[in-house]
Amino acid sequence: MKFVKSMVGVAGALALCTGTAVADDLRWKMPVAFSTNLPGLGSPAAWVADNLTTASDGSIQVRVYEPGKLLPAFDILQAVSDGKVQAGYTWIGYDQGKVPAIPLFAAVPFGMKPWAYTAWYYYGGGHELLQEVYANKGFKVHAQLCGIIGPETAGWYAEPIETLEDYEGLKIRFAGLGGKVLEKLGASVTMMPGGELFQALEKGTIDATEFSMPAIDQILGFDQVVKYNLFPGWHQQFTAQYMLINEEEWARTTDAQKALVEASCTAATTLGLAEGEYKNGKVLQEFQGKGVNADQIPTDVLKELQQVTQEVLEEEAAKDADFKRVYESQQAFLESYSVWDKRAYLPTDLTGPDGE
Repeated sequence: MKFVKSMVGVAGALALCTGTAVADDLRWKMPVAFSTNLPGLGSPAAWVADNLTTASDGSIQVRVYEPGKLLPAFDILQAVSDGKVQAGYTWIGYDQGKVPAIPLFAAVPFGMKPWAYTAWYYYGGGHELLQEVYANKGFKVHAQLCGIIGPETAGWYAEPIETLEDYEGLKIRFAGLGGKVLEKLGASVTMMPGGELFQALEKGTIDATEFSMPAIDQILGFDQVVKYNLFPGWHQQFTAQYMLINEEEWARTTDAQKALVEASCTAATTLGLAEGEYKNGKVLQEFQGKGVNADQIPTDVLKELQQVTQEVLEEEAAKDADFKRVYESQQAFLESYSVWDKRAYLPTDLTGPDGE
């Protein structure tokens, strides 16, 4: 709730940021983890940079560096914390090895829908918890939710997944907590940036991969190599991106500048979700004409995956106090939210998969 209240002064922020003698001009370098041509995933970073410059009348200027142009995508957190760059834009789940609780803010298998996650984040103390989680592990960053998309696909495969045994021995690129689930099932899980995945699939370095939603996977060309695109995206029902800002840099901004960054990121979160939802259906339709098999993972397999996911979440909570605290906060919210969710929204089986 503290974060929501800080948004009230946005109009005043615009006036204070523009032409003020009090606020120092901000010149930030911002490396990004995703190419800005990727809808909903990378595009919000470019939009935020442009909007901050326009809305502040040039007092805030953010220079976006495409993946790998300034530093490797997986080095963004450390670089921002160390002050090597003032800001970064990334999927923070990449840093689960350094901050075990962080995937809960990035993507949770069988987790919340995007709008439910934002409800918890903005009103349920998620924003404040995120700052504490980073601080507890010694990272000097301010983190701002700055983009979200809906479900990813469950990945791209040469053969369909029909039983849990099909994951055993599979060389697959899989991210976050979902990767831990597949490791538990005997898969050989690797992590690599999106820009390397097409070549890895083509050369057989990996057998399968997940990355994102259809509008993005199409751009990366996975359908040219393998033809089974599986659904639903059980491992990432939401995917959240963040703008990370160096703690000292954030401290020297004025309240008006802070409000402008917060407002821009909140708008980018809405726009990113809308862009993905607008584009995915058409892309999925077009896949069918390219020989892609858009198959559903059998319900019994999904139930088994959900059971293994629960084991992984409980194991992670037992190992890390922050993970346990964040997980319990999310579960407490879901206990009440589910009452609303089940009653208010139309059941998914009311219509067929094609809306018929």
